[in-house]
Amino acid sequence: MKHLFKALADFQQEVPVIHKGTQGYGYSYADLPKIFEVINPLLQKHGLGFTQLINGQQIVTILFHCESGESIESKTDIPMIQLKGMNDYQSFGSGITYYRRYCLSTILGIVTDKDTDAAGEQVKHETKKPKIEGERFLKAIEAIRAGEFTAEELQAKFDLNEVQKKSLLLI
Repeated sequence: MKHLFKALADFQQEVPVIHKGTQGYGYSYADLPKIFEVINPLLQKHGLGFTQLINGQQIVTILFHCESGESIESKTDIPMIQLKGMNDYQSFGSGITYYRRYCLSTILGIVTDKDTDAAGEQVKHETKKPKIEGERFLKAIEAIRAGEFTAEELQAKFDLNEVQKKSLLLI
């Protein structure tokens, strides 16, 4: 793995922060075409490549070193969430695009959206609402899809983390 990790470290020293390409949900982020535009020449320069495969409801991101054949991979579940105004296939396609962007950014160690935590833009509020995690949150998502209650009711009742809030945006 020494060839892959050296090439990845060299790539990371050259790749700039990639953001401000697209605005959405109150923050800026880079869409896939913008990310590809920036990273592809640098990946080629350092002998790196990647592929992203769909395996059931998972995205498998594989980063490889072209010359040595060394590779690392990451597997991420893509939740099945119904987006308003979209059929199941369109919603799943949106999820694939969303997770492709973040999985690729993560495996390459690049920044593709604005880091609001470090900028001090988020205000932490004390809350007495309980947290909802793991299997219980997944069941709540299923109940929202089934029309038993709404995403707004879930947010009003529970203290949701940022990932959970973003998941609700995909419903």
